[in-house]
Amino acid sequence: MPTPPAYALVATDLDGTLLRPDDTVSARSRAALALAASAGARHLIVTGRPVPGIRALIADLAYTGLVVCGQGTQLYDADSARLLRSATLDREAADTALGKIEAEVGAVFAAVDQDGVDGVTLIETGYRMPNPTLPALRVDSRDALWERPVIKVLVRHPQLDDDALAAAARGAVGDLASVSMAGPGTVELAPYGVDKGTGIAAAAELLGIGAEGTVAFGDMPNDLPMFRRSGHRVAMGNAHPELRAAADEVTSTNAEDGVAAVLERLFG
Repeated sequence: MPTPPAYALVATDLDGTLLRPDDTVSARSRAALALAASAGARHLIVTGRPVPGIRALIADLAYTGLVVCGQGTQLYDADSARLLRSATLDREAADTALGKIEAEVGAVFAAVDQDGVDGVTLIETGYRMPNPTLPALRVDSRDALWERPVIKVLVRHPQLDDDALAAAARGAVGDLASVSMAGPGTVELAPYGVDKGTGIAAAAELLGIGAEGTVAFGDMPNDLPMFRRSGHRVAMGNAHPELRAAADEVTSTNAEDGVAAVLERLFG
């Protein structure tokens, strides 16, 4: 009888983790994921990107599994191209939260990811997308951000760095929203109590895999809830200090195929 793999689930963040700086997955990483699959492990993408922002990538990878999207707000089945579940952020609460943040730190620029498999990312005047390769539509007023249900709000400040903005936002919004720092220039508000941890837990339950059977890879503080639901936690060499401190090990950077290096060791 074949020996089961040490880890049955390989959970990877995308930006700054599985993806190289040019937004691609290297041949080495593809081979390492195939190696894990041949040993019986499942791959689970866990990303802050909404569903429309991952379609091209999963097609390129021929990926047919589950995807946790939008900081845990969406669970998507790539095989059937179907949204299994989603959590929306109350739009009145989101607008109130932005007002509370601005009362603390001054004017901010905001964007939203709409709900649904065809939801659009809307950005108000002054907001600059941290990843210019992802599609976005500019609107003329903040009120226009709330025309359809949204899964999360993205916030930028003209002077404050991400750590300072995230700390101020957490102090200001209370239980109106969950605050995460997802990458350079990416502080986000999601439905309160929803994060990558709740997302990976929902996916793992469907797959019948416990936390102890999961190895997780990430680079930013928004990956901390995913780490808490995983048996082995790997921070990238380019990871935020907060995530490195919570990791069981630190691998090389995403530019150096840090995910592949660990998978080759675990499944080789």
